[in-house]
Amino acid sequence: MPLNSTCLTPLNSTTPTFAQFIGPVVGPLPRDAFVNAVGGFDLTTGFPDMKSNYHHFRVDPFETNRVWFQNRTTGTHAGKLAGRFEATGTKVECPPQALSMTFNESGKITKITVGVVMDRTIGNTGGLGGVFGLFNAIGSPLPFPEGRPWKMSKRYKFFQWLGRLSAKRADPKK
Repeated sequence: MPLNSTCLTPLNSTTPTFAQFIGPVVGPLPRDAFVNAVGGFDLTTGFPDMKSNYHHFRVDPFETNRVWFQNRTTGTHAGKLAGRFEATGTKVECPPQALSMTFNESGKITKITVGVVMDRTIGNTGGLGGVFGLFNAIGSPLPFPEGRPWKMSKRYKFFQWLGRLSAKRADPKK
């Protein structure tokens, strides 16, 4: 059964039911849409040695029905990814990412959150998490801005400049 780098469960018809899958720019997606979307990437063929390296599991003290954990996925692009990206031999090291699972009173998963990068300077994915990072690391970033490494916008650059100018005016010695 194929395993997804951002989910603890096999991706097939037996994948547990959950109400929402949420990433930084993806979702909320219902279970079937998530399974179809991520299953199409065929991650275990593209990265046969992929290890999610889950760690630091803890119960949220404010939402006691939620468990937070982290991962630092590694793997080698040694097979065809998504049926069209030939193996590059690239060893991928993802940055640490925060994930969570929320449970209902019956113990069933109601929400999964994934891919929230904790330190974008670690690894070789350009600071991207989840499948976005895997594609970027092998040199085939997804074809939209959210699937590419963060780049400061012109507006943000302007506000940074304005802040420095304001600080200089407040303290001319700088």
